[in-house]
Amino acid sequence: MNPTFSMVMLLSLATGTIITMTSYHWLLAWVGLEINTLSIIPIISTTHHPRSTEAATKYFLTQAAASALILFSSMVNAWETGTWDITQLSSMPSHVLLTAALAMKLGLVPMHFWLPEVLQGSTLMTALIITTWQKLAPMTLIYLTINSLSTTILLLMGLTST
Repeated sequence: MNPTFSMVMLLSLATGTIITMTSYHWLLAWVGLEINTLSIIPIISTTHHPRSTEAATKYFLTQAAASALILFSSMVNAWETGTWDITQLSSMPSHVLLTAALAMKLGLVPMHFWLPEVLQGSTLMTALIITTWQKLAPMTLIYLTINSLSTTILLLMGLTST
């Protein structure tokens, strides 16, 4: 892989995570998550093999669906509360949608079926990035909204994931 290309992708990966971690506005957090998704896809598909192409496609489709759920959850919350602030999550449908979306992004138990297949089609270093760095931004969103989300559901998903 070209070192310049590799450095640009890793920098955009870090930039997307930092944008999500430092935002208090739902749209900015969503943009950071999308930058993360779009920067890891070329890294997954660097080896020209059908398995890596399949892994990149599965990763993209799953993460795009989760991002759409996050965006829809934030729009429902903004419709009901009148604010796009991450910490002001007060609508019950928003709680459910956000929990499902973050579980999908993290690969937690109800929505975890994509993760082993993506990891099988990736190299070891890419799998390490997917299982560690890519989880920082969704975990930050859970941390910012922990007062609104159901702690019991999150603990149950985490426990069954282990």
